[in-house]
Amino acid sequence: MEPLRVVEWDGDGDGPAVVLLDQRALPGAVEYLRASTVAELGEAVRELAVRGAPCLGLAGVYGVALAAHRHGSVHGTDLDTVRRESEWLARVRPTAVPLRLGVERALRHLADGPAAVLAEAHAAAAQGAQANAAATSRAADLVEELVGHRPIRTLTVCNTGDLATGPGGTAFGAIRRLHERGVLAETLACETRPLLQGARLTIWELERAGIGHRLCVDSAGPAAIANGLVDAVLVGADRIAANGDVANKIGTYMLACAAQRSGVPFLVVAPEETIDPDTATGADIPIEERAAAEVTALAGVPTTVPGTPVYNPAFDVTPFELVTAVVTETRAWCSAVRT
Repeated sequence: MEPLRVVEWDGDGDGPAVVLLDQRALPGAVEYLRASTVAELGEAVRELAVRGAPCLGLAGVYGVALAAHRHGSVHGTDLDTVRRESEWLARVRPTAVPLRLGVERALRHLADGPAAVLAEAHAAAAQGAQANAAATSRAADLVEELVGHRPIRTLTVCNTGDLATGPGGTAFGAIRRLHERGVLAETLACETRPLLQGARLTIWELERAGIGHRLCVDSAGPAAIANGLVDAVLVGADRIAANGDVANKIGTYMLACAAQRSGVPFLVVAPEETIDPDTATGADIPIEERAAAEVTALAGVPTTVPGTPVYNPAFDVTPFELVTAVVTETRAWCSAVRT
């Protein structure tokens, strides 16, 4: 199965651009959009044409490369403009720390010229794929250690496959490894309201990989765990605080609560860079709140009374004490409370 092309550099054609697989069109169509300015790239990030913390990190590094190429000339690079555009891009979605880290990583090479920035972006993409491979193998090993070598039923929320993380996936990648080892019975995928990343994207990737699956509404996830239908919960993360608290897609916290009560392992699979040493606890993580229209309508059709006030956080925070392990490319960070 060919890996998905999600975030790529295009230096040909009508000038440099970042090419993105437009995830808003899935599962109905596979479409690509070409961002030739940082403003266009930032809008694609804001509107979730590209999403998932690791892929946002790639958008960050390639965004700086795009700015450097656009504002460079035979006379040198307009460093102030590149920095201004890059810093704006880093703030477009505040919860996912890899976006900011990607921008900062690329900016460290700005003084060496646009080619150096682009080389660093390509290096980041390659390292991300290597990190995913290591983390998913470690997570699959841990699931088998905790559950046993038998048909394993997993549950996940949101989307953590190639679409969100680049080649290999994170939590989804661990599920795929269990499938490849012949020990996966099925995966339950939560639909992930209000934008249905689970129903639209994860199901599409599960189908594409030939992995047995069922879709469930978000509120059925805890019931599935309580009723003995789940052996392990695997999720990703957008930011992990220094104490291990995990910010992930809204709906994750209730799954962690249900998993702890039922004695089901709850694993977070994410790159090491997702752990933010400058954020002490989950209480310090900024939580993005998105537009009311995402909740008050579905595919443009109103679903509630006009003018209804809305609470629409994109993420919630799961305390580390509810986490069995945070699994990265270098370690499995286990909670003493759970283990």
